[in-house]
Amino acid sequence: MKKPFVTPDQLQAITEKYPTPFHLYDEKGIRQTARRLKAAFAWNPGFKEYFAVKATPTPGILKVLQEEGCGVDCSSLTELMLSDKCGFKGHDIMFSSNETPANEYVLADKLGAVINLDDFTHIDFLKDTLGEIPETISCRFNPGGVFQLGESKEGFQVMDTPGDSKYGFTREQLFEGFRKLKAMGAKRFGIHAFLASNTLSNDYYPALAGILFQLAADLEKETGCDVCFINLSGGVGIPYRPDQPENDIALIGEGVRRQFESILVPAGMGDVAIYTELGRYMLGPNGCLVTEVLHFKHTYKEYVGVDACAANLMRPAIYGAYHHITVSGKEDKPCDHIYDVVGSLCENSDKFAIDRELPEVELGDLLIIHDTGAHGFSMGYNYNGKLRSAELLLREDGSVKLIRRAETPEDYFSTMIFS
Repeated sequence: MKKPFVTPDQLQAITEKYPTPFHLYDEKGIRQTARRLKAAFAWNPGFKEYFAVKATPTPGILKVLQEEGCGVDCSSLTELMLSDKCGFKGHDIMFSSNETPANEYVLADKLGAVINLDDFTHIDFLKDTLGEIPETISCRFNPGGVFQLGESKEGFQVMDTPGDSKYGFTREQLFEGFRKLKAMGAKRFGIHAFLASNTLSNDYYPALAGILFQLAADLEKETGCDVCFINLSGGVGIPYRPDQPENDIALIGEGVRRQFESILVPAGMGDVAIYTELGRYMLGPNGCLVTEVLHFKHTYKEYVGVDACAANLMRPAIYGAYHHITVSGKEDKPCDHIYDVVGSLCENSDKFAIDRELPEVELGDLLIIHDTGAHGFSMGYNYNGKLRSAELLLREDGSVKLIRRAETPEDYFSTMIFS
């Protein structure tokens, strides 16, 4: 069973001040995760985690990560603006976007961010937009085909289809692109790739590293470009289900080191920096959605109605994603009842859990929906006129800080024109 990072007594005290639903984050857990990641890659002097802002675009979270030495990866104008407002500067910002409007490249360049190009045609677009190519530039690689890793009784442990992905350069485009960028004045180059999502395998990152390290060695040899950094992006996952294995980041870091020493060091590229963008790994388990039980419905199934809905956490509704649920204060009770846990949207997909075994639930119980720290609040929306919830930070000393207030009806109506 998953254990919440907040106790029933703590949660009861929090809800006396802050009404449900709300997203709650664990500062201690965030810092510990950041430090484990940094230790796993300490062998690489240039290592840096560029936290994916899209996962949790909240200043109170970004500032904690900044204190732990992390940079940010942005994919939009407002994410760039947010990062700037939080104090991230220059090459602490990576800008990885696609189908990018010109004004976003202009702001990224103004902030001194490292621009990570998604497509060959964007080379000329960037040159026309900025008037010149930045001296430091990165390109996203897509190897195409199907990416497979390892085999288990159920099939491949990791299988994804980069060939169906809209992102990145082909290998041929990458070599041509590097030559073109160098001719336009680029001096320092980076490579970026993302081949699979939420992997539960200690072998994924080392396998990806092997592909990118060999690619970097080939690029430097054939184009003469100086490859300064390699961004392994995201993909290191978290166990949403309690019976799933947890990745060992120390083993992952060691696996990447072995690839580095067997491929890059012999190629004379031992000074290449390694970057990561582990939004889900960094924040997922360190956040939860807290919601109160409001209603029961007894029809063809047993329903538990709560005050949160898919507007607060849309992953179960759109992906059928599993999120573990704890009934606060009943952690040791037998899970001998079966419920669908549902919200109030006028959509039948608004279900946090289907046929879930839980302890007997009562009106007023607080449910902790686990692993919402990444792609939880950030994917919220206002369908049905629902208002986004507050975000709270459980600090290391046990106190709680409001890091985003809940939306109000005034916020909802503020962009509407009635005349």
